[in-house]
Order: sequence, then structure tokens, then C-alpha cells
Amino acid sequence: MTTIFDGRMGLTFGQIYLMTGGVDWPDFDDSRRGQVNGLLGAAQPGRLLLTTGLHSGEVGLRVERLDEEPVLDDTWEEIVEVSFEPAGPALLLHGLDSSQFVKTELPVVSYRARYCAADMDKGKEIDVVSDDEPVVDRYLLQLWPAAPAPDVIRKQTSATASYWHQEH
Repeated sequence: MTTIFDGRMGLTFGQIYLMTGGVDWPDFDDSRRGQVNGLLGAAQPGRLLLTTGLHSGEVGLRVERLDEEPVLDDTWEEIVEVSFEPAGPALLLHGLDSSQFVKTELPVVSYRARYCAADMDKGKEIDVVSDDEPVVDRYLLQLWPAAPAPDVIRKQTSATASYWHQEH
């Protein structure tokens, strides 16, 4: 397992981006168009849009690259999966309007991406977290090599996730 990022990720408008191969920013609506889930947009090639409950501030985020599918951790409140293929090896991860950028490389193969969330409703309710306050909502993005497959909602418990699953 390779940890790409593990810490606090700044964002606004509840958006975190993962872009590869120099592709431009994902479009908020187009990134989820035609998908079943509304939390992890993968409809635009080479990029992912991660939706959070928190509007602005910092969330807890961990991003991992694995060699095989991880065991499903049912302790997460929200779990969705999509297929993802990088547009090139250069990877850029950051929150919308954040000065924090994570730059690394990702092998160019077909991936399955699992996005897990906890406390989305709390993040939505609090709305804004200052830099000196503890994080409210937490997220995990896991990537492993896999053949393309339709996106799927594996678990949904929060009103916030339900809203986004219906909004695409």
C-alpha cells in the first residue's frame, strides 16, 4: 500500500479534486453525469470529484493506492465505488480554492476507486471549520487496479449522501 495523502485537506464548496495527466478541473455537474452515486464523480476522464458534507474549511482525508481490492470496512457510514483511469502519471490532489496541493505520480492503469465517508451530516450542519478547530467529517479514497465496472453505492446512511445521490 502507498499512502498518497493522510491529513487535513482544505476546501470550499465541499469539493476535493484528484486530477491526472494535466487534465483541467472537473466540471461539478458533468463529473457525476450518468452515475448512480453523487459523492465520487468519475464521469470525466482522468479526474475525480470528491464531495464532502463540510462547505468550507478542512476535512480529514486519506488517499491510498493498493495492489488489490481492500476488505470492505463497514464502519464507514458512506461507501461508493467508481472506475477510474488516469490521463497520465502526474497526479494533483487539492480542495477547491485551497492553497494546499499534493503532487505525485500514479501508474497509468485502470483503477477501481472506493470513497468512504464518516460524519457527512455533521459536516453539513457545522458548514465551516476554521484551521484551529478539529475536523468534523472524515474521508478515505482507495485506488486499486481493476477492470472497468459500473459505479455503485455500497452503503448510504446520511441525509447529505442521499441528497447528492439524487442530485446528479
